[in-house]
Amino acid sequence: MEADKYTFGPYKIDNKEVFYSSPLSYAMVNLRPLLPVKRFVDLTGDETSDLWIVAQKVGKQLEYYHKASSLTFTIQDGPQAGQTVPHVHIHIIPRKGGDFERNDEIYEAIDEKEKELKLDLDKDRKDRTLEEMAQEAEEYKKLFV
Repeated sequence: MEADKYTFGPYKIDNKEVFYSSPLSYAMVNLRPLLPVKRFVDLTGDETSDLWIVAQKVGKQLEYYHKASSLTFTIQDGPQAGQTVPHVHIHIIPRKGGDFERNDEIYEAIDEKEKELKLDLDKDRKDRTLEEMAQEAEEYKKLFV
């Protein structure tokens, strides 16, 4: 089900960035399933169920697509947890054996990336073009037909 427009906090998301949607959630190429709600505890039961069903479906396909053997799902719920955009979202990270020396280093890497994005959001970061994101989304859409 495709919406006319998508938003993520104050940001407008182009339809071309979205590769999967349900009535209550959607998955996009840079930050995966999300809902326009600030905190996880603010979700309704239906929204919570839908978000995790979408995360499960998207995760399964991304694991296959990236030839991974596992997935890391993360939610940073609130600013002290590292949430930089005040909307519920799940990061889905395909994992392979040996991608980190110690498995839990993934959390340190996520924290470091969040700090970089928060500190240097407009400075040294080079955003991908809409065309690059649309191309990736088109590849992922094929996983759901």
